[in-house]
Amino acid sequence: MPKRLLLLILLYTLFAIVALWRAVATASFDLFTLGVLPVLAGIMMRAPWASVVLKVYLALQTLGFTALGITAIIAYRVTPEDVKVILAGHNIPMLPLVASIILLLLIQYWIAFSKVSHRYLRQSTNQ
Repeated sequence: MPKRLLLLILLYTLFAIVALWRAVATASFDLFTLGVLPVLAGIMMRAPWASVVLKVYLALQTLGFTALGITAIIAYRVTPEDVKVILAGHNIPMLPLVASIILLLLIQYWIAFSKVSHRYLRQSTNQ
C-alpha cells in the first residue's frame, strides 16, 4: 500500500473516531461527519468504487468548509466581536484554524488525485 494512502487511512481513522464520538454525543447523524466511514472501508478493502467515493466525500468537505467560511465572512461584516470559535472553553484563533483546514483539504486532494493512489485503487485485490 502506498504511503500516501496510509497517511489518508490514518487521517480518516481519526476523522471516523471523532465522527462517531460526535454522533453519539449529539445523537445526530449526517453525511458530512459519518461519510468518512464508507471512504475508509472502501480504501481498506481496495474496492473499485473507493476512488469515486473518496472524491465525492472530498467535494462534500470542500463545499461544507466553503459554506462555513462564507458564512463566517458575512457574520464578521455584521458583528466582528461575535465571530469566534470556542472549543472546550478555549478561544481558537481564526488564522491557524483556516490554515489547518486548507492544509487538510490540500493533503486530501493531493492523495486522492495522485497517480499512485489511482493505480493502487484500480488494481484488483486478486493480484
